[in-house]
Amino acid sequence: MPAKIYTDKDADLKVLKGKTVAVLGFGSQGHAHALNLKESGVNVIIGLYAKSKSRAVAEKQGFKVFDTDEAVRRGDVIMVAIPTPSNPPPMRRISPPISKREKPSSSRTASAFITRRSCRQPK
Repeated sequence: MPAKIYTDKDADLKVLKGKTVAVLGFGSQGHAHALNLKESGVNVIIGLYAKSKSRAVAEKQGFKVFDTDEAVRRGDVIMVAIPTPSNPPPMRRISPPISKREKPSSSRTASAFITRRSCRQPK
């Protein structure tokens, strides 16, 4: 079965209006997604561990940077862009802040988008 290709007409940025997207990680993936969302008018924050060298890079590009668990608390939508080898420790740190709020409606590994129910569109 061929893969479905999504284009701009398939996306509706109004779903993210007034929401905060927390991008966890600011490597090649997190950096690209965060800039793309920001340039599309979405409110984006970055979540990084305290001693990350990427903090200064993200701040220089105009992002508000928080410790990972704080970014999870502040985000309505959470994008996990952390390399797989380092995923278990960060995921253990962010699980409690997520579970204290509404349960996420979706989750994927590698690049994961975790959205809170308030962001979902009714079908």
